[in-house]
Amino acid sequence: MGGVGRPGARGRLRLGLLLVLLQAAPAVKVYVKLDHNSPRILCVTNHLRNSELIDPVFRWNGPGGYLSSENSSVQISPTGTLILRHFKSHLSGVYNCSLLYKLTATQPDKKLILKYLIYAYSDPQYYYELTVRYHAAPCNSFHNISFKKALIQILNKLVAELSCEVILIKSECHHVKMQRGGLQNEMFFTFSVTCLDREENNRLCQRSACDASHRLNKAKYLIERFFKQEVEVRKKTAEPLPEIYYIEGTLQMVWIDRCYPGYGMNALRHPGCPECCVICSPGSYNPSNGIHCLQCDSSLKYGATKC
Repeated sequence: MGGVGRPGARGRLRLGLLLVLLQAAPAVKVYVKLDHNSPRILCVTNHLRNSELIDPVFRWNGPGGYLSSENSSVQISPTGTLILRHFKSHLSGVYNCSLLYKLTATQPDKKLILKYLIYAYSDPQYYYELTVRYHAAPCNSFHNISFKKALIQILNKLVAELSCEVILIKSECHHVKMQRGGLQNEMFFTFSVTCLDREENNRLCQRSACDASHRLNKAKYLIERFFKQEVEVRKKTAEPLPEIYYIEGTLQMVWIDRCYPGYGMNALRHPGCPECCVICSPGSYNPSNGIHCLQCDSSLKYGATKC
């Protein structure tokens, strides 16, 4: 009986033609704004982009497996360029593109694998935290409650035309021992000042005036002017002080950035998007409206809000 022989020259040639040379490249980070289309993501290197490729075959895989243009959220061109449409949080993750090609008809097939880490991101949400103190009626007095409601209405009326709103975070009444003096009642207020999104097609709204940060800073100016006028009016009158009045110099307004739960800012991890709220990677989470993803070894998914 004849045994299995070693391949001859032709056999070795055929095996050589079928040889796949694997070229690995480091992962490239790509950032896609929520509900927007991704940039064009290439399935070739800069070197190959300027080369002639024979019988190229492109194949994309994402977190959910094989990608096809039959999916309405996926667009793949004949040359393998990928665009992800209306990007959502759950689409974040590792994407691989494999390219099978030849540089000449007689050369063996080569295989290129490109790896991308694609992250959803959003712009940070920001607001001013406003703290202020008032001389108050006795802490159990209903006058304090009535005044609190009136103050909220006044502040909201100030910023209403800017599509901004003032929300009471907390209010407390305390007995305060004055320097070289007796006790007095004071109310401590903390508010948030936020601006709502305006319709882009609002013709009455200039582009710069529509910008939320621009409107928020204008709201800050109006609120600061209101409290300044409170002091000026009081100094001009000869009447005795009312029972409840603003304590000069206690107003503070601090700009605060925040991200949606499951998102965070990290310029070291994401130098390509340093001021973005980027979706938390596996191994981290953000349970609240903070600005950082916290470490959590048990978190295995992107955008975790619990550990």
